[in-house]
Amino acid sequence: MSISVLGAGAFGTALAISLANKGPVTLWARDAGDMQISRQNAARLPDCRFPPSLKVTGDLQEAAQAPILLIAVPMQKLRDMLREHAALLTGKQLVACCKGMEIGTGLGPVSIIAQEVPQATAAILTGPSFASDIARGLPTALTLGCADDTTAKALQKALTTDNLRLYRTTDTIGAELGGALKNVIAIACGAAMGAGLGESARAALLTRGFAEMKRLARHLDAQPDTLAGLSGFGDLVLTCTSAQSRNYRLGQSIGEGRPFDQTITVEGAATARAVHALAQDSGLDLPITAVVAALIENRQNVSSAMAILLARPLKEE
Repeated sequence: MSISVLGAGAFGTALAISLANKGPVTLWARDAGDMQISRQNAARLPDCRFPPSLKVTGDLQEAAQAPILLIAVPMQKLRDMLREHAALLTGKQLVACCKGMEIGTGLGPVSIIAQEVPQATAAILTGPSFASDIARGLPTALTLGCADDTTAKALQKALTTDNLRLYRTTDTIGAELGGALKNVIAIACGAAMGAGLGESARAALLTRGFAEMKRLARHLDAQPDTLAGLSGFGDLVLTCTSAQSRNYRLGQSIGEGRPFDQTITVEGAATARAVHALAQDSGLDLPITAVVAALIENRQNVSSAMAILLARPLKEE
């Protein structure tokens, strides 16, 4: 079964490389010319050569002929992309490969696909992974979320490669939330480390951040076990402990008081704002998310944010 990856950022390119080691894959990029010539994505994944079975095209209509389409565009651009090309995507199996929650709606990628292309099958691929590891063939495990388990089994088989092992779940909400919320906590952990608050502070933020993730998941009727898996806890640990994470690096820059490259997409920044708005509307207590949103919007600095967290009422764990 043929597969196309729509979006040639680091993660989309890495998935295309891994899948192309198994069979023919098409990678759609808005600027495909350089990659077609050099056979690599020098801007996003330097030194990761494309396998011969990976075709790069700038023609979306050509790429969309495949029955399985992995959509690897930034979360906040997903709806516009789906809406613009809904006719091409109808009837396909659409696997979202982005993490976050949409500003204004608080929805995740599976829900957005269902709204914009209702005649397509919606799924999500998420979990603890760095693009460079996948592209280099290093072992990686991810969660595949799809409401229909029969479809999930077929996708699991199609998208598993020698270095990419997929576990499936029908809890798409839980899979969405894990991938989205861990980015918010990673910003908090990066800020703590950047400000010199130490490893113990990071461990506390990671642990209490996980409690916030589960609190929101319960509110949205996700399954707790999903958050304890790869798409939740697994991704949280990876993202909160490595400078390879863009969200963690953004947090570090905030903690150190230095500017961050605005050309780099950091999904957790928008997600923090979306989740904070959702929490306020729902009366949910998500204090770490609240201070991250305040840091992103320059309403607080790290010192005042930490003071707010430390001054919270004492409670049972």
